[in-house]
Amino acid sequence: MFGEFLNIIFRSIKLDRSLYSDNKNFGEASIYFAGLIMILDGIAGAVAANTVIKTAIALSGLTAILTWFVWAILIFVIGVKLFPDRQTKVSFKKVLTAIGFAHAPGLLRFFAITPDLMIPIIFLTQFWIFAALIISTKHVLNLKSNFKSFGIVFLSFLIIAFLSISFVMSRMNALPINHI
Repeated sequence: MFGEFLNIIFRSIKLDRSLYSDNKNFGEASIYFAGLIMILDGIAGAVAANTVIKTAIALSGLTAILTWFVWAILIFVIGVKLFPDRQTKVSFKKVLTAIGFAHAPGLLRFFAITPDLMIPIIFLTQFWIFAALIISTKHVLNLKSNFKSFGIVFLSFLIIAFLSISFVMSRMNALPINHI
């Protein structure tokens, strides 16, 4: 079981597209593997950030789970409901699992052990995750076009970024308000 989990992580890090094409990788334990990858990804991000600013590690793990669901919902709605290809027929669970697998490169953030390494490693792993999301989206949704897969992931990212920035700004009372 642990060997299967490590195999999924290594194949995701290698950007192995067959990880998402082979249905045996989406068995009963796969959703748990994906969830564990997301929790570890959140913890790795917190560990990396702790080299510069104190971050709540447990909260980062929980935030990663929330982010996982948001990514999956957006990719499912945009890719399956709004802009599907003719052969796009996939369950939400499979999309959720694939999104979790695609975040395995984020585990490399555990190597950001000094402040000098934090920014390059987070930057690199974020692009790596983005590439894995494009690959996973293309194969899980049975899309013909890499460009369409990129568009679905990028649109999802823009929505997440907008929501995140709006949330942070609202907490800082920094949203522009017209006073008449």
